[in-house]
Amino acid sequence: MLHFTSIFLCCLTLFACSQPEQKADEAAKSTETTTPAMPDSSKKKTIVFFGNSLTAGYGLENVKSGYVSLIQQRLDSLGLPYHAVNAGLSGETSAGGNDRVDWVIKTPVDIFVLELGGNDALRGIQPEETIKNLGSILDKVKAKYPKAKLVLAGMQAPPNMGQTYTDQFRAMYPKLAKEHGAILIPFILENVGGIPDLNQGDRIHPNEKGQFILRENVWKVLGPMVAGG
Repeated sequence: MLHFTSIFLCCLTLFACSQPEQKADEAAKSTETTTPAMPDSSKKKTIVFFGNSLTAGYGLENVKSGYVSLIQQRLDSLGLPYHAVNAGLSGETSAGGNDRVDWVIKTPVDIFVLELGGNDALRGIQPEETIKNLGSILDKVKAKYPKAKLVLAGMQAPPNMGQTYTDQFRAMYPKLAKEHGAILIPFILENVGGIPDLNQGDRIHPNEKGQFILRENVWKVLGPMVAGG
């Protein structure tokens, strides 16, 4: 697994400290540009991607360059009967996601991909709180759609929070996946985080090239799940 490079981690910290107001604006913009149409065929199964700016496609000139749209393109090219719903919201925390998920899962769910927690780390929210929120989200999905398959995308915390915090943060994703019967993507930014050529100017959010690698990181888990249609 690729570890964060120092430049990536420094930019994480700077971004958290210098751009708090921008998140609200980008969240509104993200909602406008990424909220998808409902599935156009009842025969198609639904994959809901529920996350923050990584899922929303923050900073991309074309939202269709984001990894969720790229996954939809692959599904279509393989003739697989799935509709990918982008429910990403820039700036979202696990607490915000826990409040929002009830509305999102009004859309039928066959596969639920949860990508949250990164903003919790940037804000120094204690892992115990993040665990509670992410667990609640997974429980809500499973309660409403018992047959839904769950996928949890792992993330890492910047080291300026201290070794204890970063270790707890990293460990919570495998723990949650095991406890809630979810399949784990160990680190969604593997082979992307900290690589300048694959990220936008903020050195945090993947650019178009980086989005292709995000797609592959997710597809490693999602592909076998959808192979049977």
